[in-house]
Amino acid sequence: MDLVCPAGTPASLRAAVGAGAHAVYCGFADETNARNFPGLNFSRAEMAEGVAFAHAQGVKVLCAINTFPRAGQQAIWHRALADAEAAGVDAVILADLGLLDHARCHHPGLRLHLSVQAAAANADAIGLYAAAFGVRRVVLPRVLTVEEIASITREVAVETEVFVFGGLCVMAEGRCALSSWATGLSPNMNGVCSPASHVAYADTPGGQEARLGGLLIHRTPKGAPAPYPTLCKGCFTSGDQTGHLFEDPVSLDAMTLLPALKRAGVTALKIEGRQRSRAYVTEVVRAFRAAIDAVEAGRPLPAAQLQRLTEGQAATTGAYAKTWR
Repeated sequence: MDLVCPAGTPASLRAAVGAGAHAVYCGFADETNARNFPGLNFSRAEMAEGVAFAHAQGVKVLCAINTFPRAGQQAIWHRALADAEAAGVDAVILADLGLLDHARCHHPGLRLHLSVQAAAANADAIGLYAAAFGVRRVVLPRVLTVEEIASITREVAVETEVFVFGGLCVMAEGRCALSSWATGLSPNMNGVCSPASHVAYADTPGGQEARLGGLLIHRTPKGAPAPYPTLCKGCFTSGDQTGHLFEDPVSLDAMTLLPALKRAGVTALKIEGRQRSRAYVTEVVRAFRAAIDAVEAGRPLPAAQLQRLTEGQAATTGAYAKTWR
C-alpha cells in the first residue's frame, strides 16, 4: 500500500520525502485547493521545484485542485490544471464535475484522482466517475466501515485511497456548510474551514474563550488543551447540559487497522495535515511507513506514540469500526 503524505509547504514536502513517503499531495497558494490558509501551499515555481525534488527520490506528487469553481470564475481552476500539468505532477485530485470534464477534454495526459470532497461512497458512483471522466483513483469519504470499503474494492476497477491519520471531518466531505454559515467562507469553494482570520481567543475569569465569526465555540479551563474552534467539534450548552454536539475534538488514527485495510483491497493510505508543521509530518510519516513495511512483510505492527500529535490528545478509528449511522 502506498503512503500518501501531506505537504503544506516546500519544507514539509522535503520532510515527508525524507521520512519515507511514497507520494506527497500539495496545492497551489490560492482557492483552488481545500487548505487555502495564509502561509501554506506552493507558488508555481515551488510546485515545479517540489516535483523535481520528489521525483529525484522516487516519490510521486499529487496536486489537489479539489475545491468547487464559482460561477464565472472557472478560469482560475482551469489555469491551475494547466500549471499542474506543466509542473510535471503525477496526478491531480479533483472533485467538481465540470472540472473533471475540462481535464478529460483539455488535459488527456493527466492522471485523475477523485477527491474526498466528491463524497463518492458506493461502487455505482465511483464507476460513473471512472467511465465518464477516466478517474483512476478515488479517495473514499470517512464514513465507511472496513467491510464497506472491501465491498467497494471488489466491485470497481479503480484504485482506492483512505485516510488513516489526522483531522477527522465528521460530515460526509463536500456536504458541510457550517463554516460558511459562521464566516461567509466555504471550505468546499474557498478552500478554508474555520479560517484563522475569523478565529479570536480571549482570556476570561471562566477560562479561555474561542470564537469563530463571533460565535462562542469553546470555553476551556486554564491550563487545559484548547482545540481549534470548528463548529462541528464545538462545545455547546443546552438547558443544564454542556457537551460536544457532533463529535469530541479528536483525531483519526487507524494504524491498528492497516492489516484489515490491506485485506480490503485498499491501494493507498492518506495522512491528513497540510497545515501541520514539518516536525509533525516527519514523525507521523515515519511511524506509518514503518507500520506499512511491517504489514507488507507480515510482521507485527510496531509501537507508535502519536497520541500527543492528535487533536485534544485523543484518537478514534472513526467510522471504520463503528456499527452505527
